[in-house]
Amino acid sequence: MIQNKKRVLVVDDEKDITLVCTMILKDAEFEVDVFTDPVLALTSFKPNFYDLAILDIKMPQMDGFELYKKIKELDNKVKVCFLTASEMYYETFRSKEYSSIDSELFIYKPIGNRDLMQKVNKIITS
Repeated sequence: MIQNKKRVLVVDDEKDITLVCTMILKDAEFEVDVFTDPVLALTSFKPNFYDLAILDIKMPQMDGFELYKKIKELDNKVKVCFLTASEMYYETFRSKEYSSIDSELFIYKPIGNRDLMQKVNKIITS
């Protein structure tokens, strides 16, 4: 029996973050698509294709929360989590219209390999 690999979309404007995430996720047998441009990620997004989207919060042109909202309009079943380097930035957004987003869906940079995989597996299986 062939088991389908889980698909993850990673969007972060920092190439080093996308490279690290890609290596960690591929080592764990995930299929990974990566974008450093959130607008290109949105225009390339395929509904019902990804199991998880990992979105950086602070990006040029469109922040991770805007991207989240637009992705959810295209595919309300995809699970999403957010990368952030700043707890202050996280708190600012949590206090606004996105306050309903579960705090467990935030990943703080830098994150270790094991921690990233534990977080990803927990979100995908929830």
